[in-house]
Order: sequence, then structure tokens, then C-alpha cells
Amino acid sequence: MKLEKEIASNKFENNYHKSVVNILYTYGWVTNVLRKRFDKYHITLQQFNILRILRGQHPEPATVNLLKERMLDKMSDASRIVERLVQKGLVSRCTNEKDRRSVDVLITQEGLDILKKLDSEMNVQDVLKHNLTEAEASQLSHLLDKLRG
Repeated sequence: MKLEKEIASNKFENNYHKSVVNILYTYGWVTNVLRKRFDKYHITLQQFNILRILRGQHPEPATVNLLKERMLDKMSDASRIVERLVQKGLVSRCTNEKDRRSVDVLITQEGLDILKKLDSEMNVQDVLKHNLTEAEASQLSHLLDKLRG
């Protein structure tokens, strides 16, 4: 659906302005689609992102700083997200043996199990494939990479 119809406005300064608004609107749309899938497991998009990073590191631990570097949302508070995941039993924390000031974070078996369920239930391509061909998705990804320089 056209952006103008979605937001009930067609007052853009130019196509650059419209593109930025469209990117922000689409970010919210994609986030809402994914959020519905995560709600079933009582996790957020940021918690899912941390769990995926930790699964990639598994069986090695990750530091909170490594998680911050790799997170998609750089504005997220990784320490607070880790704390919530610890409370849910999806990750564990322990002191880093090489640097006592640093904390190691490991994904638990329960965290791995939730990701396995999400992997089988959630095919990320489902979010886009109804409206874009694979070639269009590739072009979109290329343009977004180009946008960021």
C-alpha cells in the first residue's frame, strides 16, 4: 500500500524526505509483524537479537560489550536486556576469568530451545515474500546498503 494512504498525508518536501519517512514507517511495520511472533515466547525483538548472537557464539561466552557491538539496535541497553534474559532463565552470567571486571554471558539450553522453536515457526522471508520477489528483495537490500554508505 502506498505510504501516502497509510499515513494519510502526501506533504513531503521532496523524494528524500518521503524516503526517510517511508523507511521509518516500514521499520515500524516490520517490527510489529515480528513482535507478534515473539510475544508468544514472551521475548522482545532486542532479546531475540541477543539470543541469536549468543547462539552464534555458543559454546563460547560473549561479553556485554561484544553484544553491544553486534546488536542491530545500537541504542538498546544490552546490560538491561541481558538481566531480563537471566531472569527468564534464557541466559546465564559469570565473571570473566581473564578480566574480573568483565561479565561473560552464555545462552542456556532453554534459550537454545526457544530459538529452535522460533526457527521452525518463523521464516523471516515470510515477512517480505508476499510483496517482493527475491530479485526485488536483493535490490532493496543493495539500496539500503548504498544508503548507509
